[in-house]
Amino acid sequence: MRRHAGYPLCVAAVLLALAGCSTEQRSAAPQPPAIRGLSLETVRQVEEADSLEVSGTVRSRTSAQVSARIPGTVSMLSVSEGDRVRAGQLLGMLESREQAAQAVGAVAALDEAQRALDEARARRTLADATFERFTKLYEEQALTRQEFETRQTERELAHQAVARAEARLRQSREQAAAAGAVADYRRLVAPISGIVTARQVSLGATVFPGQPLLVIDDEAAYRLELAIPESQSRSIRVGSRVTMAFDALGTTAEGRISEIVPAGDPASRTVLARVPLRHDAVRSGMFGRGSVVLSTTTPIISLPRTAVFERGSLTGVWVVEKDDLLRMRLVKTGRIRNDRIEILAGLATGERIVATGLAKVVEGGRFIPSSGGTP
Repeated sequence: MRRHAGYPLCVAAVLLALAGCSTEQRSAAPQPPAIRGLSLETVRQVEEADSLEVSGTVRSRTSAQVSARIPGTVSMLSVSEGDRVRAGQLLGMLESREQAAQAVGAVAALDEAQRALDEARARRTLADATFERFTKLYEEQALTRQEFETRQTERELAHQAVARAEARLRQSREQAAAAGAVADYRRLVAPISGIVTARQVSLGATVFPGQPLLVIDDEAAYRLELAIPESQSRSIRVGSRVTMAFDALGTTAEGRISEIVPAGDPASRTVLARVPLRHDAVRSGMFGRGSVVLSTTTPIISLPRTAVFERGSLTGVWVVEKDDLLRMRLVKTGRIRNDRIEILAGLATGERIVATGLAKVVEGGRFIPSSGGTP
């Protein structure tokens, strides 16, 4: 009996010993490392203007196309693509025997009309003098009335002949001027100063009226023409900001829309918006991309770019939880604007994230505010 009475006392002693060991193990568990010197930021939503990414093409504001105005053969061509020309410079010549022959014929006709006028004027002078003599004879009754009227009629016909000769001379002059102008079409002259961007004929080629030969662009007035979808055309306006990028140059530029074409393209269902360029290296036909700031806004979450890090293919931030423990949070990022980056998923408003000092952070560490206080 004494033996059984002592058994509960032994069990109680064993349990007390085990409880003491458990307490010692809990007190020996490691504490989370303290992390100091971090700068925090509270996640908030902000209203940001929407933007539209579109592609475009660089065009010159002033572009001149030199075309053939008469049929002929290219007998001289002194420029190639990339050459700079000045207004009025001779670029080439066309050979057209038919037009040259017409010009020579028009000059000959002009000479003939001038001689005919001189002859008509001489006849008129003779008719006037003869009429004066016959008038005196008629007044002296030394001449019949019929003879007097005959001389009077001859005088009137002489005056009419001069008028017809003068009209023919004016007509010949106009024809000669027109023939000379047409003959002058053989000369290919630069209408503006600029750079030759296209040469579509070669020496010796036969050309016809209206056929394009050369294209000249004014280098002082380039602009990026952006194709805006019709569905977004109401959200843009003259003066909207545009960030432009040119892959061929590896550069970006800022600008504003100066012109919106009121008519849309029925094939692509787009509206053309033009942005002036002040970039010396751009050339006509160059591809460009534009980010157009729209008149609408959307609430977004954006963080400093210093708060976002990448580990392999993962993108994350450090979040300070309610117990001040630091936890990594995977996020999905969007557009980058200057020194801030858009967060599409992974964070909620009101949460605190580490903005700077990420190199000090370890998973499970405890954030310790600095003496000056931190958000």
